[in-house]
Amino acid sequence: MARYTGPQTKIARKFGEAIFGEDKSFEKRNFPPGQHGSTRRRGKKSEYAIQLQEKQKAKYTYGILERQFRNIFEKASSSKGITGEILLQLCESRLDNVVYRMGVAPSRRAARQLVSHRHITVNGNIVNIPSYSLKPNDVVAVREKSKSLATIEDALNNNKSIYEWLTWNSETKMGTFVNIPERIQIPENIKEQLIVELYSK
Repeated sequence: MARYTGPQTKIARKFGEAIFGEDKSFEKRNFPPGQHGSTRRRGKKSEYAIQLQEKQKAKYTYGILERQFRNIFEKASSSKGITGEILLQLCESRLDNVVYRMGVAPSRRAARQLVSHRHITVNGNIVNIPSYSLKPNDVVAVREKSKSLATIEDALNNNKSIYEWLTWNSETKMGTFVNIPERIQIPENIKEQLIVELYSK
């Protein structure tokens, strides 16, 4: 499946923030990419350009392709509640994102690979679909055979993030997706209302 596998720092510089997490290369060169990036002489962006950039930022942040993202938006817009908020909640409920949030993988890209390679179980069953949507109280765990993987051990040892909607037991390498997070609990700097306006045109 088509998936962006190029340099992540270049994308982070495009948006002016480290959307893929801690990035030393971005800190050194936190101006837009390209020959004239550091001069910053750029015209005022149109309303459409600002909305499009916000959508692109959300897609790259969660590692979702255009068609998938549109499907998530359509699901959000047909649900009761604030469309933009539900959109982010659906992104946060994806299995690859939850594996990343639990600290099992250092990035969403790495989390997606762990899921695809059948290292993760949901409620005791192996699930190899990164976009699998979790429901409250679903139990996510590292498969028994995969618990000794060095990459998982390293990620867990370096993880310092704690999220109110998730629980994690380092000894059993098992956690629970307690509930769908409220917008205020989601740390991503995404202006979801701009995405709603873009798709509503």
